[in-house]
Amino acid sequence: MKQRTLGDGLVVSAIGYGAMGLSFGYGRPTERHEAIRVLRKAVDLGVTLFDTAEVYGPFTNEDLVGQALASFRGRVVIATKFGWKIENGKSVGLDSRPEHIRSVAEASLRRLRVDAIDLFYQHRVDPAVPIEDVAGAVKQLIAAGKVKHFGLSEASAKTIRRAHAVQPVAALQSEYSLFWREPETKVMPVLAELGIGLVPFSPLGRGFLTGKIDERTSFESGDFRNTVPSLSAENRKANLALVDVLSRMAARKKATPAQIALAWLLAQKPWIVPIPGTTKLTRLEENVGGAALDLTGEDLQEIQSAVASIQIKGHRYAESSERYVDR
Repeated sequence: MKQRTLGDGLVVSAIGYGAMGLSFGYGRPTERHEAIRVLRKAVDLGVTLFDTAEVYGPFTNEDLVGQALASFRGRVVIATKFGWKIENGKSVGLDSRPEHIRSVAEASLRRLRVDAIDLFYQHRVDPAVPIEDVAGAVKQLIAAGKVKHFGLSEASAKTIRRAHAVQPVAALQSEYSLFWREPETKVMPVLAELGIGLVPFSPLGRGFLTGKIDERTSFESGDFRNTVPSLSAENRKANLALVDVLSRMAARKKATPAQIALAWLLAQKPWIVPIPGTTKLTRLEENVGGAALDLTGEDLQEIQSAVASIQIKGHRYAESSERYVDR
């Protein structure tokens, strides 16, 4: 697997792995033994960046990742997140107070079975806590050897600048794909200026860009995609025009639509590291294969021209989730 650098020195595989779906968000959790098998297979395939968070479960995903990757300490980079207030097994709002950040860090260290958190993201910007205080708290954890790198998630350009002035930000995690391109104008210019990496989550449009989902697909109970406006049955039917573009190129390249979508992301900037997630070994191998696929300038121009006239129908978040995004 090719490698890339986030920030000023965090070297990771060109494609990482988002572990959330093993425990949270997509219906029934994967059986633990099978989830561990998937995580360890990812390491075998060259993946070194693994993404989790305390709120996934809550807590169970961190524990799963910690157990699965315990024997690979020093070979992998584990990213986790703070910033939610969790009560009775549910997130009930934001909490990025410095004392809470320190408490979360200690608990995450135990669950992940590590001496230091490789990359510690603020999961969502907390308007009640100055970002300078957040960055300062992480700076102290770095000085104490409990955290190695600081990250932000779904943060605006203004917030990124303010945080970076206190503690250098290694990476911004944000949704980014051919299905959602807002980061190109909103945050990527400041990331390039400050030398910050971008870690796109949902790089396959929550599975839509794989070509395996259409208007007839039904998501099981507990799958948050049931609440995503852009993935309503009506909007899926309209948005398949984008998948058709990927499918046509995939046929010529002897690849899959998912691999084209991931290769497109990697071609945008050398400091982009997408983190697709999956519960299936076959999909894992397919996703990793996206790192080996090179798109030519002509290929990229063809995609750009083809998608320019396609208007994605529906928003990426339900209104209840959108309120947590820093714009």
